[in-house]
Amino acid sequence: MVKDLYKQKRSLELKWQLEYEQEGKYTLDMVRIDNAIREVINEIKLEESKIANRQNAIENAAASKTCTNKNGPWS
Repeated sequence: MVKDLYKQKRSLELKWQLEYEQEGKYTLDMVRIDNAIREVINEIKLEESKIANRQNAIENAAASKTCTNKNGPWS
């Protein structure tokens, strides 16, 4: 999912660059592309945050299980 978002972002960046090269100035289409890029960046941040939270939960669960097994469940 994150890789697809990065590909989408790159595609929008290339579209922006092409628009600039064709028009030679900042256009309304480029504003729309900028907004779309911002949305994709927000989606990327959200997905990466979800991945980091899952990884932290896994690490915390593994650490908790290690402590419980080592010291006993009532220690």
